[in-house]
Amino acid sequence: MPPTEEPAPGSQARSSVRGIELPGSWERLRQPVPPRVLHALRGGARRYGSLTASQRPLPDFLIIGAKKAGTSSLLNWLLRHPAVGRMFPAPQALKSPHYFDINYWRGPTWYASHFPSRSARRRQERRAGGITVVGEASPYYMFHPAVPDRVRTTLPGARIIVLLRDPVSRAYSNYWDRRAFGTEDLPTFEQAIEAEPQRLAEVDADRLLADPRYYSMHHDHHTYLARGRYVEHLRPWTEQVPPENLLVLRSDDLFKETEATMAHIQRFLRLPVVSGLALHPYNTRSQPPLDVTMRARLAEYYRPFNAELYALLGRDLGWERTYPA
Repeated sequence: MPPTEEPAPGSQARSSVRGIELPGSWERLRQPVPPRVLHALRGGARRYGSLTASQRPLPDFLIIGAKKAGTSSLLNWLLRHPAVGRMFPAPQALKSPHYFDINYWRGPTWYASHFPSRSARRRQERRAGGITVVGEASPYYMFHPAVPDRVRTTLPGARIIVLLRDPVSRAYSNYWDRRAFGTEDLPTFEQAIEAEPQRLAEVDADRLLADPRYYSMHHDHHTYLARGRYVEHLRPWTEQVPPENLLVLRSDDLFKETEATMAHIQRFLRLPVVSGLALHPYNTRSQPPLDVTMRARLAEYYRPFNAELYALLGRDLGWERTYPA
């Protein structure tokens, strides 16, 4: 049975959060015989959360991408802050309920069921000595075309954080991540890049916007080049989110200038700056080096998109200086 007295966010052991990136039906196919007890506990917690949804404020911030740009690390690092709460129930260690991209059809009560109650947040605020914030992170949020409107309707005041990585490295890392996850069966990155246009041609783009129940594996899992055309996916966010509520960062800065970047993020979330947190990267994978010819090809492919992005943001992110001449 779910707890009748909900623990305050942050009072449990700090296990790292994880992402569940597939709709329930696809996840069951990937794991044909899930443990019954685990599913019963998850179902019970969600029913309890739904019954008490009116007592559960919606999140204060979203981390929306990009894929393989550090979203798992950032959320896990923020969760070390005493004023940042976890999703409910905390032992499930969820990174996101994937509401705005995959589960929007489940409705706002279901979404609210994933967040700590007001009483739990008040207890955390007493311990932290000030306000608390709660958020979630899905890198599919930035890429899915229906998400900006859905967020504007549901969370008009939320703070939005975007991490952007050099799109060449991002695409290659994304491929190896999909191989490890089990949703990519093409044996080489080159084959996956060549297959991407045909795979995307099978996606019903109109239905992706209009039907919350429609899900495309190709759109979610096989978009190595498309996800790096950041300007296409960021423009709707810049048009709908007030500038003071949108923070766009380079993932290089997060990992190379971690203390300063984390301080900037904490101030953006209106939190007292806590330094000296134990920070190490999450969700990293080893991979062979990218072929130099392919690197040069992708660098050339992304140059015009990067130029448009820099114009949109009003600053040069410097990726061309790392590309072959």
